[in-house]
Amino acid sequence: MDVFRTDRIRNVVLLGHGGAGKTTLTEAMAYLSGITNRLGKVTDGNTISDYDKEEIKRKFSISTSTVPVVWDKVKVNILDTPGFFDFVGEAEEAVAAADAAVIVISGKSGVQVGTQKSWELCEKYRLPRMFFVTEMDMDDVSYRQVVEDLTELYGKRIAPLHMPLREDGKFVGYINIVKNKGRRYIEKDKKEECEIPEYSKEYLEKYREILLEAVAETSEEFMDRYFAGEEFSVTEISAALSMCVGDGSLVPVCMGSPVNLQGVKILLDDICGYFPSPNLRERAGIVKSTSEIFEADYDFTMPKSAQVFKTIVDPFIGKYSLLKVCSGVIKSGDTLYNVEREEELKIGKLYVMEGSKPIEVPELHAGDIGAVAKINELRTGDTLATKAVPVFYGKPEISTPYTCKRYKAVNKADMDKISQALSKMCQEDLTMKVVNDSANRQTLLYGMGDQHIDVIVSKLQEQYKVNVELSKPKVAFRETIRKKSDIDKKYKKQSGGHGQYGHVKMTFEPSGDLDTPYVFEQIVVGGAVPKNYFPAVEKGLQESVVSGPLAAYPVAGVKAVLYDGSYHPVDSSEMAFKTATKMAFKDGFLAASPVLLEPIVNMQIRVPDKFTGDVMGDLNKRRGRVLGMNPDKQGYTIVEADVPELEIYGYATILRSMTGGAGDFSYTFARYEQAPGDVQEREIEARASKVDKGEE
Repeated sequence: MDVFRTDRIRNVVLLGHGGAGKTTLTEAMAYLSGITNRLGKVTDGNTISDYDKEEIKRKFSISTSTVPVVWDKVKVNILDTPGFFDFVGEAEEAVAAADAAVIVISGKSGVQVGTQKSWELCEKYRLPRMFFVTEMDMDDVSYRQVVEDLTELYGKRIAPLHMPLREDGKFVGYINIVKNKGRRYIEKDKKEECEIPEYSKEYLEKYREILLEAVAETSEEFMDRYFAGEEFSVTEISAALSMCVGDGSLVPVCMGSPVNLQGVKILLDDICGYFPSPNLRERAGIVKSTSEIFEADYDFTMPKSAQVFKTIVDPFIGKYSLLKVCSGVIKSGDTLYNVEREEELKIGKLYVMEGSKPIEVPELHAGDIGAVAKINELRTGDTLATKAVPVFYGKPEISTPYTCKRYKAVNKADMDKISQALSKMCQEDLTMKVVNDSANRQTLLYGMGDQHIDVIVSKLQEQYKVNVELSKPKVAFRETIRKKSDIDKKYKKQSGGHGQYGHVKMTFEPSGDLDTPYVFEQIVVGGAVPKNYFPAVEKGLQESVVSGPLAAYPVAGVKAVLYDGSYHPVDSSEMAFKTATKMAFKDGFLAASPVLLEPIVNMQIRVPDKFTGDVMGDLNKRRGRVLGMNPDKQGYTIVEADVPELEIYGYATILRSMTGGAGDFSYTFARYEQAPGDVQEREIEARASKVDKGEE
C-alpha cells in the first residue's frame, strides 16, 4: 500500500446498534475501492472485518477491525466496531483513535438505543459525524420517519443530504439535496439523472432550507445573500457543509443499500469531502521529562510520537499492536521509547491491517493508523515517542466490567494454560478481568455481560483448547460476634515421651472495626503464660479467622484478650498453645452471639426517565435502599442505592431487559451489614452442606 500524507487521510469509525449493517457497509466500501473482487456477506462468514472464528460462528462483530480503503487518492481508515453492548470497550477504543464517525442506522428498525449510545460516544470525544441509513431497498422502510426521529432527538443539527425515490414502493433512486437533482439507479450502483417527482418537492424544500440556513450562518456575506434570496452554488454549499460538519454544528443524514452497492460511493465521496483530515484535529500530550504540554496536532514536522489504541493477540495470526501516529513520521526500523514503561523498543516492520491481513508499509505519517508485530512489552494505551522528547498521551476511558462468574478448570492439569490464555486475552480486551478471590477460594471472570463471558469461554475452547465451567460466584460474607464471651480452654495430650500442654483463658468481644479480622491483646500477669508463647497464641488466632466457625467465612471485627492460663515446664510448646487458642476461639466465637455480615454495594444506575419507576420497584425487591435520584440533562435519571451484593447477580441482563438496553450501572463496595435471619440461615446451611461434601 502507498504512503499517504496527513491531509490525504481520514480515520472514520462506524458505530451503531447491533445488526444495523456496519460490517456490510464496510464490505461494500472495500469492494468498491478494489480491495476485494467479491462482496462478502455476514451470513456467509466471509467478510473482511469479521474474520474471527467466534464472529463467523455467531454472525456479528465481537472486536474492532481496521479496513483501509483508498478513494479518490484519499486513504480512509475504516474502523468497524461491534454494536452489541457487551463489546462496548472495542467501540470506545476505536472512537478514541478516530477523527470522525458514521453512525449506521437500520432503515427497518429505525433509531435504536445503540444509535443514541453512539451519539453520546461522539459527543464525549467531540467527533464530527454523519448518519447513514441502510436497507433502503426494503419496501417498508421510512427514511422520512428516521429523519424526524433524529431531529426530535438532536434538533436543527440534523441535515439530510439525500431523499429516496420510490416507485410502487420500490427504491429506484434518490434526490441529491445539495445539487437539487434526482438520480435513478440503473443496474445497482450505476445511475442517470431524472426528474424530481412532484410528491417529493414539499420535503425537498424543507430539507434544502435546513442546508441553506446552515450555509448562511457560516459568514455575514452568505447571510446577506441568503436574505436577499440569492442562490448558493454547489461548491459554496459543499465548502460550508465541510466547515459545519467539521465543527459538529451540522450532522448530515445519508442513505443507501450496501448489499446492492447503492449510496456507498456517495458516502465515500462525502467522507472524503466533508470529514476533516487528522491535521485539522487537536491532539495534546505532556512531555514527561519537563511536564510541558506537547501540542502534537498530527503535525508530521514535529518529533515522532504514537499511541497504541488496540491490541490483537491471536494464536493464529500472532500479536499486533495497533497504533495511531500523533506526530512526526514513523519508519520501519525506528527505535522508539515506551514512555509508560520507560524502555526503548526496536520497531521492526510496520503494517497496515486489512482485517486480519497485515500489509507491510515503509512508513506512517502523522494521523495514520498502522500496526507493529510481536512486541510483547507493548500494551493498549502505551505511548511511543523519542527518548529526547518523551511525550505522554492520556489513555482512553474504557468501561468497567461489573458482571462476574466463578470459573473452574474442567481438567485441573489445564490450570496453567487457562491462566496464560486469559492473561493474553486481557491484553486484547480491556473490558474483561480475572480476579483471584483467595478469601472465598474462587477465581472470578469479569465481563460486560453474560454474552461477553460466553464468548471468552468459547474462545478458550476454540483457540486455546482448554475448557472451563462457570457457576454463580460466592459472595464474600464475613462472620463476627455481637456479645462478649469468656473461655477457659486446655489442650493436653500424653503419648509417651514428651506430651503436649497448652492452657489459655481468653475473652472474645466485638472490636468495632470490621475492616480488621481481629485485634489481639494480652494482659497476663505473674507469668501464668510465658511471653515466648504469646506469638503462638496470636498464630492460632490468625489461622482461626481465615475460616470462621459459623459458616467457614472469613472473620472480621473480633477482639481477643489473653488474660490467664497455665503451662507445663516440659510438655508445653508453641504448637500446644496454638491448638488451645484455636479451640478457645471456636467455642468463644459461637458463645458470643455470632452473626453473618453481608457486603453492601453502592450502585449508580443511569436510566431514561420513563424507566425510573420500574428500576425503583426492582431495587425494592432486591432489598435495596434508594438514597437519591438525580436527573442529568439528557433525559436520564441517575438512581443511587445501597444494595446487598447477594442480590445483584445477573443485574446487567435484568436492567437491559427493563430498559431496552438503555440503562447502565456501576457499583463500589460500601460496607458490611448484618445479614437478615433468613439469609443467614440459608447461607449457613448451604455452606455446611458444601463443607461436608468436601467442595470447599
